[in-house]
Amino acid sequence: MYTRFVVTGCAGFIGAALTRRLLEDGHSVTGIDCFLDSYPRKRKEERLVRLVGRAGFNFTETDIASAELTELTAGAECVFHLAAQPGVRTSWGANFSEYTRNNVLATQRILEATKDGGVPRFVYSSSSSVYGNARVRPTAESEPPAPVSPYGVTKLAGEHLCHLYSSSYGVECFCLRYFTVYGPQPRPDQAVDIFVRAIRDGRQITVFGDGEQQRDMTYVDDVVEANLLASRTSTAHRVFNVDGGTCVTVNELIARLEKIVGERASVTHAKPIAGDALHTEADSRLAAEELGWRPLIDIEEGLCRTVGSILGSR
Repeated sequence: MYTRFVVTGCAGFIGAALTRRLLEDGHSVTGIDCFLDSYPRKRKEERLVRLVGRAGFNFTETDIASAELTELTAGAECVFHLAAQPGVRTSWGANFSEYTRNNVLATQRILEATKDGGVPRFVYSSSSSVYGNARVRPTAESEPPAPVSPYGVTKLAGEHLCHLYSSSYGVECFCLRYFTVYGPQPRPDQAVDIFVRAIRDGRQITVFGDGEQQRDMTYVDDVVEANLLASRTSTAHRVFNVDGGTCVTVNELIARLEKIVGERASVTHAKPIAGDALHTEADSRLAAEELGWRPLIDIEEGLCRTVGSILGSR
């Protein structure tokens, strides 16, 4: 059965991949994006141009933190809320007002529109940043959240809003906690993009800390699949970890990228940055048991695809 969905942040890294998959599956999509200036608009337009003109796709450029949204959501089967102000390191100081507006207020307003539009289901893109420096690894959903960055605080606030609208208004909300998502056409602030371009161009890579901090790497197509399963699964659980099942240190990641690019990296080290978790590693058994989700793309294949997309652009 083909239905209509709403995707906020449809020109973003994950949002564009999800929108493309929904259209390929024959669904119609109302895509919303306001082109936040967290990175150049051109990157987002390059993703959007691949979607505009496809059958079933309708795009609206609007700011969900201020626009009237109910007409856009009414009649949809599910709202996928991916729009957000990204970045742990830039969420401190005066920038925090942008994070509260674009991550907290915007989430509350799209939840209101979901409720008022009679949409039965809402899938929220959360983050492993809500765990901070988790006491237990692999980290399960039962581990108490303890963000170490303002960004993580805003993503956790979004989860709490989802719980409120679910318990008070019956909107079936699911929160997916992503662990270090990577893939083709990434954001320019993502490590894989930064490292590959630096290796290609012979520029120095700055690693904050000793490089032994670990990240649980998740390929974007696996994140898309988790969203799709959450949109059509009935379960009492509402929060799920989404991870790729492979942890690598920053040093190991650079070594893998050197091998794929075929060039050596020039690396320098700097002091760790406040807000960066030391290690992330997910226990995603709950997603396997309740959603039937498992990551399918291993890190070797995923990095090769990602590097290929970066080296093919300038």
